[in-house]
Amino acid sequence: MVAPSILVLVAHPALQHSHVNRPLMEAARGVPGVQVRDLYALYPDYAIDVAAEQAAAAAADLIVWQHPLQWYSMPPLMKLWLDEVLAYGWAYGHAEGRSTRALQGKDLWLVLSTGGTEDAYHPQGYNRYFLDAFLPPYEQTAALCGLRFLPPMVQHGAHQLSADALREHAQTYASRLRDYPDWPEIADMAECPTCQVPLRDRPAVEDRR
Repeated sequence: MVAPSILVLVAHPALQHSHVNRPLMEAARGVPGVQVRDLYALYPDYAIDVAAEQAAAAAADLIVWQHPLQWYSMPPLMKLWLDEVLAYGWAYGHAEGRSTRALQGKDLWLVLSTGGTEDAYHPQGYNRYFLDAFLPPYEQTAALCGLRFLPPMVQHGAHQLSADALREHAQTYASRLRDYPDWPEIADMAECPTCQVPLRDRPAVEDRR
């Protein structure tokens, strides 16, 4: 049996100061079969090598987006990666009159950290919503590209995490990567829903503005 290929995309604007994401990245690098790409180190000028990123994503069975939650969303370079790498005619939509999904059938795993505690993500907390309320854009991005969205791994209260708790979190992360795809929850999950984009909803490539 061929071991699965895993791509971990780390997006943290100040990784050298990160309390959680830096140890997680180091833990991921220690797992065989895992390719870690530190986006802010690779692209400090935000000039993403789209061909290289598409090749890395296409070669993976599991794609991991690892980043802190910033303004209830992803850091700007992670968003730019989505905008440029998950291009129409490659990750979704149509090319030459046929449907295209280069990532169809792969898995997407969101590994998230928040500064606020879990209690802060509650209708009575200062963020006013449960964390799940901020996930639909991720889930729909996955669905449009034919990716199966796996249950996220979330660490709340990142700034307050003790050394022991951080060590345990990093070990759990590495263990999950090492065990993929033998996760109990995956066995009960359906394949990704199919989201077809009608041709009329997108202009021809040469007509785009």
